[in-house]
Amino acid sequence: MRLLAAMVILAAGAQGAVVIDRIAVIVGKHAIKLSDIDRDLRLTAFLNRAPLDLGPKAKREAAKRLVDQQIIRTELSAGGYQRATDAQAEALAAQIRRDRFGGSAEKLRAALASYGLTTEELHDQLLWQLTVLQFIQQRFQPGVSVSEENIRTYYDQHAAELRREHPQNGSFEALEPDIRRILEGEAINKDFEDWIKSAGQQTRIVYREGAFQ
Repeated sequence: MRLLAAMVILAAGAQGAVVIDRIAVIVGKHAIKLSDIDRDLRLTAFLNRAPLDLGPKAKREAAKRLVDQQIIRTELSAGGYQRATDAQAEALAAQIRRDRFGGSAEKLRAALASYGLTTEELHDQLLWQLTVLQFIQQRFQPGVSVSEENIRTYYDQHAAELRREHPQNGSFEALEPDIRRILEGEAINKDFEDWIKSAGQQTRIVYREGAFQ
């Protein structure tokens, strides 16, 4: 997407009213608009079952999330990573519909509407979230290695808790695969956080403070 002008004017409403969609952040050659921030806040609140907060602080937090997402999008385009599929997003949406709304598509649509969202916007968000998860696994998991010593240390430090959680068999041998996955996940998350921080420092990011007032 080419760098947009400072303000994008969008026609809205049957009466010919005009909505001004201001640019809030510039990330490299890409722009994050107030409408992007608004949509992110609504989707995040819906997925977290939280009240909708459109205040300045919440907008700033959403903008930071979207900056990270743009950095990931740039890396996805350059790296040829495998992306999630529509079928995977539809399956996740079906799980949400089943778990939260008793399988009712009508109740799901009504809940989305209460946040000012559509099923299409939910689908796109789930598709993106799954793509990010796949990117993190593809990009960072191959470089992660967990030693037996680290697994044993984790077990020793959390032995009492682990035995309470697994009363049938809390032995080291039984829990070793689960502990390995935990430690691998922590290492992957750290590598990802270090990378996104470094990539952000190397990217031109300009916040337009007036957009957050």
